Amino acid sequence: MASNQEALGALQKKNLDAAMELAQLSIENSQRILELQMQAARDIFESGVSSARAVAQASTPQEALQLRSRYAQETTEKMLACSRGIAQVATELQIEMGRLVSQQFAESGSDVIASMQGMFKNTPLSNDAATKALQDSFDTARRTLEQVVQASSAAFGAATGQGARKPRK
Repeated sequence: MASNQEALGALQKKNLDAAMELAQLSIENSQRILELQMQAARDIFESGVSSARAVAQASTPQEALQLRSRYAQETTEKMLACSRGIAQVATELQIEMGRLVSQQFAESGSDVIASMQGMFKNTPLSNDAATKALQDSFDTARRTLEQVVQASSAAFGAATGQGARKPRK
């Protein structure tokens, strides 16, 4: 009984470690997004100040209108670049989280099967078929999860105009 509790404790520790890794990944990517937004805001502000000075010094209304138009276009381009950067970070985060969840799922499945084999080891019942069925179920679920992650990453990449990126290993 103690070994089952130890196995359960070890499994819970692995799950907690995985949750902490996902949280850290989320925090890091939130910081990346915040930096992108702050840089875009800083650039737009600086551009706005210089544009206001230029418009104030314009000699004709047509020149002022051209300067305003150029500023609006530059601002739009900067905002779109920031949006693309955020989409890129989100895509990379989605791929990495999918990889981590898939990895955790595969490891947890193996741990559960090993625990079950240990529990049934000393029983007179034959557990080979049950263990095989359970292993097949975990493998099928893991493959399905990986396909969903790949498909959603590809769809998100296509929607944002960026190809799906390969996950880090």
